[in-house]
Amino acid sequence: MAEAKVLIVDDETEFATVIAARMEARGFKVDTADSGPAGIDKIQNTAYDAIILDLAMPGMDGIETLREMLKIDKTLQIILLTGHATLQKGVEAVKLGASDFLEKPADIDALVGKVNEAQKKRIISFQENLEKKMSDIMKKKGW
Repeated sequence: MAEAKVLIVDDETEFATVIAARMEARGFKVDTADSGPAGIDKIQNTAYDAIILDLAMPGMDGIETLREMLKIDKTLQIILLTGHATLQKGVEAVKLGASDFLEKPADIDALVGKVNEAQKKRIISFQENLEKKMSDIMKKKGW
């Protein structure tokens, strides 16, 4: 499988930099954003296999960022991270479309596993969308 392209969205830039370096050492291509709006800007210009999103950020929090990102692309694979985990927020995030929910400090091996799963789901979703488009084209053409 090709190396995964990952976006880390976290207002704690030192934390994001450390996680990015650890993931890059494992072969991932990683970008970072320091806020929800900055993350939203990045997904409009780059396709990511997984997005690691901090739940507790000033201004636009992780839940609001998740909602906005999924409006742009409902197939995004978003893993929420927080140092303030609550079951209620985790359930809300998954209901909204988050792929997973992990507590900070995240175990890097667990995070890598979640990113690998997200990449597989993204590939399957992409293939399903292509198959649907091909089917629609064939129906239009009467084939």
